[in-house]
Amino acid sequence: MLRNSTRRWLAGLGVAGAFVAASATPALAEEAQVKLGLYFGDTTIAAGSNGKIEYSTIHSSAPVVLRDLTVRYDFTNLAGKVTVGEEEDTFSDCTSPSENVLLCTEQFEVGLDEWGLAGIFPVQIKPTDKAQDGDVGTLKVTMTAAGFDAVSHEAKIRIGEGVDLAAGPETALSVATGKSFTAPLKVSNAGETTAKGATVVFYNDYGLNAGKHFSNCTYVGDELRTCQFKEDLPAGTSFSASLPYVLGKDSFAPGFKYGEIVWMTPAEFEDFQNYLGHYDVTIGKPGTDGELTLAQATTRGFQADNQPDNNWTNLQVTVTGQNSTDLEALGASLTGKAGDSVKATIGIRNNGPATLDYSRGGSSITYMNFDVPKGTTAVEVPQSCAPMNGKEWGEPGEPGAPHYRCYFEPFLKAGDSAMLDFSLRIDKVIPNATGLVKINVPCECDGGFYRDLKPANDTAKVVVNAAPGGDGGQGGGDGGTLPITGSATGLIAGVGALLLVAGLGGYLVARRRKTRFVA
Repeated sequence: MLRNSTRRWLAGLGVAGAFVAASATPALAEEAQVKLGLYFGDTTIAAGSNGKIEYSTIHSSAPVVLRDLTVRYDFTNLAGKVTVGEEEDTFSDCTSPSENVLLCTEQFEVGLDEWGLAGIFPVQIKPTDKAQDGDVGTLKVTMTAAGFDAVSHEAKIRIGEGVDLAAGPETALSVATGKSFTAPLKVSNAGETTAKGATVVFYNDYGLNAGKHFSNCTYVGDELRTCQFKEDLPAGTSFSASLPYVLGKDSFAPGFKYGEIVWMTPAEFEDFQNYLGHYDVTIGKPGTDGELTLAQATTRGFQADNQPDNNWTNLQVTVTGQNSTDLEALGASLTGKAGDSVKATIGIRNNGPATLDYSRGGSSITYMNFDVPKGTTAVEVPQSCAPMNGKEWGEPGEPGAPHYRCYFEPFLKAGDSAMLDFSLRIDKVIPNATGLVKINVPCECDGGFYRDLKPANDTAKVVVNAAPGGDGGQGGGDGGTLPITGSATGLIAGVGALLLVAGLGGYLVARRRKTRFVA
C-alpha cells in the first residue's frame, strides 16, 4: 500500500480528480461523444497478511456527469486465493451478486473530466489461508454508467512472501541556496525474512537537485526519482548510503524544501512501473556517475511488504538567506470595431530571481483581479477565473461579469510566464477604454504571494481602441500571445493540483488549473 504522495511527482499527469457537483462541471460534452476509461493497478500482496486496499481510477475524454455508476470486481480467476471486499467505513453500496464477484454502486451523480477521478470504490484484496508465494491471477474490473458502454480492465494480482522494509529516521538540515549537501539514505529489514533486493522512490520538491547521477538510479534532469538495489537484506540488518544534493540557486529564501522517500520490494516496484506506464510517465534515465551502494550487502520469488506504514521517511531542508522574486502583471492592447470579439491575453511573469513553488500544497502562487474595460463584455472566460462581487465568487468560467478573480498553477519558474485568455466583445468603441489587471491581491485562500520585490509592477492595463481604418482586429500588448514552451509543465510534482494516489482510497483535490505556461 502506497502513501498518497508517492506519486505526486507525476506532475502534470492529472489523472486523479475530485467528486464535483453537476453544476460545477462546465461545458459538459454530449454523452455520445465521450469515451470513458478505467484503470486498476497490478497488485502484489503478502501471504498471511491483511492484503492491501486498492481502488479504481476512472477518466473521460471530456467533462461529463455520470449517473448510475457501478464498478464490478470479478475475481473468479483468483478463486480460493484471494478475497475482494468493500473497505470498511466507505459510503459506497457494495454487494456480492454471485460467488467471487463484488458489485459497487454509486448512489449520487459523479462529475468527471479528462483529468479523471481516483479513489472510486476502494476494496481490500486479501489472501486466503490457501494462498501461497508465487500464486498469480487476474482481477477483472468493469465500469458501467447510464448512457455509456461498459469498459473493463484486467489487473494482475500476485501472492508473495511477506517482508518488512523500514525506512530510516527523518533528516533535517539548513542549507543556503546554491550550496551542496548530503542526506543519508537508510533502510532496515525489520521482518523475519530476507528481502531480496529493494527499490526506493523519491518525491522531492523542486530545487532539491541531484549532486551526482548514479547508474542504478533514475533521473529526469536533475530530479532524482528512483534507486534500485539488488543486494539481499537479511532479517534484522540495516543498510545506508549517502546521497549528494545541490540546493537550486532559484530556491525561495527563507523557505523550506521537503522530500519523501518510500521503499518497495522489487515486485511492488514492478507494479508501480506498470502503473506509470499506463499513463506514459517515465521514471527517468539511469545516471553515469557509477553505482550507489548500500553500506552492507550480504532465486527471487515475489515479495510484498506486510508492514508498509514504516516504509516512509522524509528529508526536511530549511532554506537560509534572502532570495525572493518579482511577479509582474501583464496586460494587453486591443483594437477592433463594435461587435468584434477580441482576445485579451493577460497574466503574470516571474522576473526572478526565485522560483515560486507551492506544489506540495497545490495552492495558487498568486491571485489576480481583472476589471473588464468599459464598453466590452467578457464572452469567454478561463475556468480558473470567476466573477467577483465583494467577497462573493461566481461560477468558474462564467461570462458577462465586470470583475473577475483568477488563480494560477502552484509552480512558476523564474523567467517564465503564465497567461490567461479572455474573449472580449466590443459593445461600444470607447477611446482608450481601460481595464485593470492586478496581481498579488489579498485572498482568504491558501497560497498567494505577498513578498514581491517590486510591487510597482503588480498592476497592468488592458486598453481597447478602435481598429485603424475601421478594421476589426485582435491585438496583444505586454502580455501578447506568447509561445507555449512547456518549460514548467515537465517539472516535478504539483504542476497541476491533481495527484494520483495508490492504496489509500480517494484523495479529493481541486480541478486542474487551465493556465498556459510560457518562457
